[in-house]
Amino acid sequence: MERTRSGEYPTAGNGVRRNGGFAPVANDFGEASRIMTRTEVVGVAPVSGAPVGDGRMGPPAHGGPARAAVPYPGAPHVAAAVDPRVRGVADPGTRTAPPANPVDALIATLRRDLGRSRVLAFVNPKGGVHKTTACVLTAATLGSARGRGVLAWDDNELRGTLGLRAGTARHARTIRHLVKDLDEVEASGIHLAERLDEYLRYSADGSFDVLSGDEDPRVARKLDPQTVRRVLNLLTRTHDIVCVDTGNNVESPNWKTIIQASDQLVVTTVPREDAAFSADWMLDLLIEEGLGHMVSEAVTLISCPTPNRTQLHDDLVAHFSMRTRAVVVVPYDPALEPGSMIEYSALQPATRMAWLRAAATCIERFTQ
Repeated sequence: MERTRSGEYPTAGNGVRRNGGFAPVANDFGEASRIMTRTEVVGVAPVSGAPVGDGRMGPPAHGGPARAAVPYPGAPHVAAAVDPRVRGVADPGTRTAPPANPVDALIATLRRDLGRSRVLAFVNPKGGVHKTTACVLTAATLGSARGRGVLAWDDNELRGTLGLRAGTARHARTIRHLVKDLDEVEASGIHLAERLDEYLRYSADGSFDVLSGDEDPRVARKLDPQTVRRVLNLLTRTHDIVCVDTGNNVESPNWKTIIQASDQLVVTTVPREDAAFSADWMLDLLIEEGLGHMVSEAVTLISCPTPNRTQLHDDLVAHFSMRTRAVVVVPYDPALEPGSMIEYSALQPATRMAWLRAAATCIERFTQ
């Protein structure tokens, strides 16, 4: 990366930008790991006093019994504060003192009422920049904390792998089958959640739902802007948060429709110049298209594919901190290296802490 708004990189350490400043993040995530050990929180522990969602659909998402939040291995067993009548996770009238430690504070943020359903679009026109990984792990973190109401949609037009990486498949239905039956599903009325559930898969740990992409690239031709909007309408009527793994063609009507319909852009990259340049070019393009407000509110996730830290890593943190609302760095984790199914239980404590921070950063502006 050579270009910035001012023509040079600002002096800044590894951190997350907040209101123009930087909140320090421990080097190599050592402090994050220490916090997790001290509080004995290896995963998402239930926090009382979190408000509910709006509950527009009434019963739990999908119409069946609510699937409880799945804590990470080692998390203390506490009964989840889940009201089976709504999609949220606690009583909005309950008032509690602010969480005493950083982990509880992040989880409390993840459990707050978002006002309405929100769409998070994971974007970068270059492949191999951890879009799918970021989409899966953000959905898993949000779903584990909230208990239900989170979905990941594989909207990559050319054989996306989100369905594979998210885990088990209870059937072979994909977006192709949903589009084929779209009129019928839309006419389901009060049974919409149950009807839509027939086309969704579950993640391996049950923390979120998956709308899988199709292996046939010809399906992309059917995903015109109107169809994409209709699908999003169904997903946001039955889920509180929809995470969309986008494709690589910024000129695709599908891609443009998702961007325009999203509430939060999540720019993913790795510490390589070509990957960061692609993200930077995309942000310029969005500004030219009149979407500068979305760029300024975007969140950048920098995923580390190796344990080695370089100067480019710090340069990218500084650069994207000037272009987007916040930057979150996710450390290298050997469990993610094979590129196969993501097993949350295999992630290191520092990685889980980083994804708690990343997920909270993505939705925090909706919880103010």
